[in-house]
Amino acid sequence: MVEIELDGQKVSVQEGSMVMHAAEKAGTYIPHFCYHKKLSIAANCRMCLVDVEKAPKPMPACATPVTQGMIVRTKSDKAVKAQQGVMEFLLINHPLDCPICDQGGECQLQDLAVGYGAGKSRYTEEKRVVFHKNVGPLISMEEMSRCIHCTRCVRFGQEIAGVMELGMAHRGEHSEIQTFVGRTVDSELSGNMIDICPVGALTSKPFRYSARTWELSRRKSVSPHDSTGANLVVQVKNHQVLRVVPLENEDVNECWIADRDRFSYEALNGDQRLTAPMIKQGGAWKQVDWTVALEYIANGLKSIKADHGAASIGALGSAHSTVEELHLLAQVVRGLGSDNIDHRLRHSDFGNAASAGQARWLGTSVASLSELDRALVIGSNLRKDHPLFAARLRHAARRGAAVHRIGVNGDDWLMPLAASQSVAPSGWVQALADVTAAFGAGAPLSGTATDEAKAIAASLQSGQRKAILLGNAAAEHPQAAGLLALAQWIAQQTGASVGYLTAAANTVGAQLVKAQPQVDGLNAGQMLNGTSLKAALLLNTDPVLDSANAAAAAKALDAAEMVVVLSPFKSGLEYADVVLPISPFTETSGSFVNAEGRLQSFVGVVRPLAETRPAWKVLRVLGNLLGLPGFDQDSSEQVREQALGGDFSARLSNATSATPQVAAEAEGVERFANLPIYATDALVRNATSLQLSTDGREAATVGLPSGLWQQLGLADGDQVRIVQDGGAAQLPARLEAGLPQGMARVPAGLAQTASLGAAFGTLSISKV
Repeated sequence: MVEIELDGQKVSVQEGSMVMHAAEKAGTYIPHFCYHKKLSIAANCRMCLVDVEKAPKPMPACATPVTQGMIVRTKSDKAVKAQQGVMEFLLINHPLDCPICDQGGECQLQDLAVGYGAGKSRYTEEKRVVFHKNVGPLISMEEMSRCIHCTRCVRFGQEIAGVMELGMAHRGEHSEIQTFVGRTVDSELSGNMIDICPVGALTSKPFRYSARTWELSRRKSVSPHDSTGANLVVQVKNHQVLRVVPLENEDVNECWIADRDRFSYEALNGDQRLTAPMIKQGGAWKQVDWTVALEYIANGLKSIKADHGAASIGALGSAHSTVEELHLLAQVVRGLGSDNIDHRLRHSDFGNAASAGQARWLGTSVASLSELDRALVIGSNLRKDHPLFAARLRHAARRGAAVHRIGVNGDDWLMPLAASQSVAPSGWVQALADVTAAFGAGAPLSGTATDEAKAIAASLQSGQRKAILLGNAAAEHPQAAGLLALAQWIAQQTGASVGYLTAAANTVGAQLVKAQPQVDGLNAGQMLNGTSLKAALLLNTDPVLDSANAAAAAKALDAAEMVVVLSPFKSGLEYADVVLPISPFTETSGSFVNAEGRLQSFVGVVRPLAETRPAWKVLRVLGNLLGLPGFDQDSSEQVREQALGGDFSARLSNATSATPQVAAEAEGVERFANLPIYATDALVRNATSLQLSTDGREAATVGLPSGLWQQLGLADGDQVRIVQDGGAAQLPARLEAGLPQGMARVPAGLAQTASLGAAFGTLSISKV
């Protein structure tokens, strides 16, 4: 430790720290623009000049290392005059457009100009003009004349997002922040550049000119998308959500959020919102009141139970639903005498479940991902599935961690990888068995210790903090239990933790509240692959887009006598008989349990739209109409207490006794059904700006390996016809050189591929 004197106060900091770090520890504010605690030091703006004793001139606090006995004054005449001088230079070219600037009222430059700016400028020449740039539907660069060249956005791209999409061109007064050769900004974390811009140069395009910052009320919430459980501040005006920004939580999302967390709010105010209960009569939809709709459902369920038995009734709930909603959905179904409930719509191996009341989870803390020395990731499109987990692993890799992956490797994770094995899904078990073979005898499945396998094994045996992480595709894989068993065995040999990244905001919570068969009920695959289901309750899900076999799901729902859809959006109208408008996360209270088993509760931030009602209240009333016991809760807190009880940390378990087996060789072209980042749930599907982004526009394309590309004689822009299980689709193709031969990446979760079959099946492809 090094001790310095800062404004007369003794401060001890780590050797190698900067004066700025000492000031932060002492609680002393030093004005700054380019410094950010999560980014590297650039020392561009010079606003943080301080008076260091025996130094001939003021020194930048962010780039001046502390030395033993150093004496620093941040408020001396020398320091203040230096800071005022810098502010005068910064304002020379800055446009005088505060009244129409979207950052007005929350602008760092505006705030500091009050304290350090002069009353009038000595500069009488014309100000420079920087022309606007179009970088996509999310970020506005309309007023780049405001830019003060702090380069925070550039450093964020390089260091956090992993891709340098913005850079500074030219020199002197001609310097400009711009993209390379007119490209758009496409990172799934790009919106964070808006937050860290200290002036109004980068602003939110969807929010632009919607409201002034002082008109917005701010309420805390939790992201309903991936399993990070990112903490949010939802900003509201006139009972309408107008902006979403991160709430800092170092243990969960640090100070970042993904673009789908930030911009999916657009769907809340869109024209696809369902505003009143509707019943289909004679093939036409008719609006009814809640009493009529719920009595119709209750009578229908009673009738179907009497005619076909309770086993013909089933429920499917999305893991993007809250703990409370899934608990009451399970209670309704079980109260009717059925055990047919599931949230695992995309899964193919239902034998890979934790014991009753237990849950598969991350196996470690979210924060620990940043500190890993070794990581092996299996079956994950990490960047798109879990943008913030990817950022943490990227941080670890920058520190020197060895990150390895086994899976379909057509995508770039934007981080240095120690090893990357590109294997078709049918070969994942064998690839993992090869790694176990590198440890010697005793492995649960024989493999061949290839050079790549030996390198991964040797790496995992070194280092202190290690994790084996199974991605969404590994959890949904037909041999998911075998993959977990092999990962578990490797973890035992190396001392690594093993766990699932988990797909949705409440995947862990859904397991804890037993929203899956417990005794002899049908799982999601069985419910959606036959005609045994006569009545279906669908909570926050459209199985045609959300299941492992879209074509089979459509047939099963068409064959049912009554399908009830509970959704905030106009969803499933082609097969539903009743649709009920339920509240999205901003209009209801509830809880999510994230990947690490962290319970986070939130309240509604706006009142429910029109006739929309919180799903937990709808299910509670339905339970009452059915005459079921245990539906007398007055608040979501009471439901949560019934659902989870007290501490549930002992119920988090990745233990398995499964015996892995090698898959049979695929006949035909093997399909890998990736789920595009903006097709994961109804909120992002209905968010206009996200769908207009590059990830949204290019989601419906088929990725092909070089061998298949050449075999079909394809060129850029060509379309291919895909045929699978009697269904067909026609989509544009793109070459993905990193894909393993003999397979194709054909996305799921899209209307364009909803006629196709199994996510991990085989298909035929021809050039159109």
